[in-house]
Amino acid sequence: MNDGKTVWLPYRPERVPRLPAGLSYRYWDGSAELPGDPREVSFLVGPPATGSERVFAGLLPRAVNLEAVQLLSSGYEHMVPLLDLLAPGARLATARGVHREATAELAVTLLLALARGLDRHLRRRAGGDTGGERLPGTGTTLFGKRVVVVGYGAVGAAVAARLGVFGCEVVLVARTGRTTPAGRVHDAAELPALLAEADAVVLCAPLTERTRGMFGAAELALLKDGALLVNVARGELLDTAAVVSEVRSGRLRVALDVTDPEPLPAGHPLWELPGALVTPHVAAFTDAFPRMTVDFLRRQLDRYARGAALENVVYTAAYAHDGGHRHEHAAGERVA
Repeated sequence: MNDGKTVWLPYRPERVPRLPAGLSYRYWDGSAELPGDPREVSFLVGPPATGSERVFAGLLPRAVNLEAVQLLSSGYEHMVPLLDLLAPGARLATARGVHREATAELAVTLLLALARGLDRHLRRRAGGDTGGERLPGTGTTLFGKRVVVVGYGAVGAAVAARLGVFGCEVVLVARTGRTTPAGRVHDAAELPALLAEADAVVLCAPLTERTRGMFGAAELALLKDGALLVNVARGELLDTAAVVSEVRSGRLRVALDVTDPEPLPAGHPLWELPGALVTPHVAAFTDAFPRMTVDFLRRQLDRYARGAALENVVYTAAYAHDGGHRHEHAAGERVA
């Protein structure tokens, strides 16, 4: 049991009903003003905003009795440089799966926007063309299109389920091939052959050393002319320069909720290039975000209060007698 342990929450405790008893709760939104002595905190919840690693860098060395750090994102790659700052035995957990519905919803929204040419219509409208003249050529639809979903975790599965409703032929790809109730999942080694036949690709894979830069110039060149590419995972999965080159040529069209670099600086070609649609990493941030994260935190804190295993633990800091080694697991699907 963890009676008397202190928890720092990014939500005011009185606004989170049914928090488990026996723990002491303090509100901390990630600001410089701390709610108490960092040596007292046992369970630390990261603020629901980007840039939390800057806050943690100064806080973690002082949190010497920390037992758990809970992120509200699906991935933790932004925390990797800080892992050595964790107190011995401290666990790092993510919110993997919590934001899958919202992320999948935006992925399909972006794909639909590209397929139906909404980006083109909006660009023409912004240029002063309000005459209602149709775009040249025939519009496209998702119906009957072959869509390769790269990454078959919680988000990838939710994307695939939605695409099925639109009559797409969904091709699933993950690190290891397998058979699931949803159908065959192809091994990542099969990806080059699958890309050549794809009408669209949706990236939902986690950011790992294997997936970093997995879509460079060579992989993009495998896609057929006119193919669509959506990224709701992490910007580092794509070679940005290669993407710009393909979009500028008019061969590919892309919709990106995540970019490399992020945030995408003002004046970057992707903001203005015809064929590129960019949203500023907003997939998980909907009106459901507080409710979903609060529900997850309540369940996670109940486990912590009972001394049960936490969900989504991706890293546990070593004790001195472990010889200084750290125990790292696979990164989450996506940072919200």
